Formats: sequence, structure tokens, C-alpha cells
Amino acid sequence: MSADCIFCKIVAGDIPAKRLYEDDALIAFHDIRPQAKVHFLIVPKAHIETLKTCTVSHTELLGRMLLLAPKLAAEQGLFGFKTVMHVEREGGQEVFHIHLHVLGGGPVA
Repeated sequence: MSADCIFCKIVAGDIPAKRLYEDDALIAFHDIRPQAKVHFLIVPKAHIETLKTCTVSHTELLGRMLLLAPKLAAEQGLFGFKTVMHVEREGGQEVFHIHLHVLGGGPVA
């Protein structure tokens, strides 16, 4: 956990979020600034700053994130969707705690 990380605070329950899923390693919740009708994040509970800092020890965790995406997308009524993971500031990363965006259903109305 990182004391100044917004996602760590959501994991800890210190900041509310509209949760979709939670298990021992992952949490999923709706994005507060949706870019599509359905836009949620899949976030590991462990604080990992960026995909570039992942090692082979994170293989299972990253696989779980990717496999969870279609399950939750289907539960949200999506047949097709896209996933995005921003890496580093130059890649659009704003929160330095890895997370997978899942978007679908067309643009926000």
C-alpha cells in the first residue's frame, strides 16, 4: 500500500467507489470520469506503480486482470469492449498504480 495513492485508498475503503468485483488480489470499480457508457477499472490490491515495473512474478496477477475483463464486461451488458493500460506519464498514466480500463457501449451521452 502507498499512503498517497488514490487506488490504495479505494482498496482500503477510505475512498468510496462503485464496486463491481473484489477478490483477494483484485478490485474492479466504475471510473469516476467515464469515457464510454460502460467504463470500469480492474486494479490489483497490491501497489505496483506501472507495467514497466512488473516482473515475471506478476504474470499470474496480470493474467487474472485480463481474464476478469470479459467476465465483468459481459455482466455489464457488453458484447464487445476495449481494454487500455496506460504506462508512464508519456503513455497517459495519471494514477501510478497499475490498472486496466475496460470500455464499451459507445460514447458517454
